[in-house]
Amino acid sequence: MGKAISLSLEGENYVSKVVTFGVCATGDPRIDQDARQRTLNIVKMISDLLAEKVKMPDGTSVKVVYSNVLMDGEPQADIVARQFKDAGVDAIVCTPDTWAFPQLSLMSLMAHFPKDMPLNITCGNSAPKPGVVFAHAVNGAFAQSGRLTHLNVGTWDDVGMFPKISDSTIQSLVDWCYAALTFAGLKGKRILCFGHDSMGMETALTHVLPTRNTFGLEVARLDMKLLADMLNKKAYDKEELKFMRNWVEGHLKSRLDLSQAGSSDKFNQSLAMYLIMRNLMKDLNAVSGAFMNQLEWGSDPRGIPLPICDLAESLFNTTFDHNGPKSPIPFGTEADMQGTLTMLFSTWLTGGNPPLFMDFRKVWDPKELVAKAKELGVSVKGDELWAIKGIVDGDNSGSASLNWAAKSGASADEIMKNISLPGAELYYFPGGGNSVAFTSPGGIDGVAARLAYSELSGMFSLVWDEATTVDLPAKLADFVANSSNITWPHSWVVPKYATMFEYKQYAPANHFHMIAGLRPSVLQFWMDLTNVLSLTPWQARPQFIEGTDRPTPLLHLLNGGENVTKQLRAKGK
Repeated sequence: MGKAISLSLEGENYVSKVVTFGVCATGDPRIDQDARQRTLNIVKMISDLLAEKVKMPDGTSVKVVYSNVLMDGEPQADIVARQFKDAGVDAIVCTPDTWAFPQLSLMSLMAHFPKDMPLNITCGNSAPKPGVVFAHAVNGAFAQSGRLTHLNVGTWDDVGMFPKISDSTIQSLVDWCYAALTFAGLKGKRILCFGHDSMGMETALTHVLPTRNTFGLEVARLDMKLLADMLNKKAYDKEELKFMRNWVEGHLKSRLDLSQAGSSDKFNQSLAMYLIMRNLMKDLNAVSGAFMNQLEWGSDPRGIPLPICDLAESLFNTTFDHNGPKSPIPFGTEADMQGTLTMLFSTWLTGGNPPLFMDFRKVWDPKELVAKAKELGVSVKGDELWAIKGIVDGDNSGSASLNWAAKSGASADEIMKNISLPGAELYYFPGGGNSVAFTSPGGIDGVAARLAYSELSGMFSLVWDEATTVDLPAKLADFVANSSNITWPHSWVVPKYATMFEYKQYAPANHFHMIAGLRPSVLQFWMDLTNVLSLTPWQARPQFIEGTDRPTPLLHLLNGGENVTKQLRAKGK
């Protein structure tokens, strides 16, 4: 007689589940035992490599499980399916080394899982009992049936029980794994948005239903009145606030400007806001957040303007705070939800790198920038990247990660030496408080991007390009910073393929974002899995760059191209 089972109460202490990858392989009952054992050895070798190389954003290793059952046919596929379901597998990697029968093996396995379960088929291009033959057969079968798969035809030794797998083969698989863990790992997660519409900016609205349906993310919304009430009630640890204040003052000394009337108390309120929002986000298990600020919080004289929270926003996006090292919590200023999503995905796709939030401020055409440099008496050789390409002045009062004040890998002490906290410009923010100011160093390479949504298609798009930061000569840097706002962070950004004319015309919003260390292939894999349209309208960028881009999925090719296929998938075709 059946009996109901009471589940444990362990879930009361919520711990975010790491993403689990399941690795398996197909076989054929006619294959000799050595070939079968070699296939199983490859399964274990690849599993061990993934467990070593793929990390969650907080630095913990993903969970990798593998099956020692070769899927010769349907019964074995059912066994592996049960193993993977019991292990809570979120994404599947199949590593065939011999021929097999698609419908009897991998297709039977995937029938047990949702159609959007990430699936990668990685094989060597070996001649004996070729797994690549099976890989092409099953990849084609999945493509015809409308299932997205990613095929990674790599290289490993034709012979030997433990074949050497090329670095490029593993790198391509690791790239895919970061996309898969972002896709799967964020499902059911939560963003906490403090406030409502971002100053009426339609490009930044909280599109709750599309965000849920596309990414599996929930958006919890709390009114800023709660924050004001908690600030007035002093609903935070006062000893921790004192410790945090000492930490900031110890690092910044005279670079903390407290010259405005009442500025010391207002600065304490700004620090308290970090503690309050941190605790609320922890209470709701939020992985990301956003704070509206303007206009009601700090700028509307009809109410009681309160101090800005720039340092709080920056600290969320930073890899440390007063308590030491921590994971970045992507956090958008001005309740910019498309910006927050962009930063959240970027951070996860890089395994935890800190994101940069910027205004898409003045775009300096190279001729204009060179002319201004000469006017200021600055020597220009002509081979400087900024002189050839121009720059975007990335500049916003708000959530720029403090990490961007130094080169990647710099210590907290090194970073804090480059930070200043000037008094807020009171015509912008009559509630006072302190801005965050720094200038990013040149040579930080990554991807600059911005997510957008369209009501016509019901789809998200990502406008992106590889980019780098540059140093400007001191006089020129000072002029450019002062021409916008000297009291805010500045990052001089140069896109790799876009011209400044294109960049000016095709920005989807007034904010854009950058992340260091994001490989284009990782981003493209993720856009495939999430069905996000990839927008690179730059004439200079080839359609495909071998060694940089991921191979186009066969599903896209069979259905008229990437954008057409994604539009068909969005309609449920």
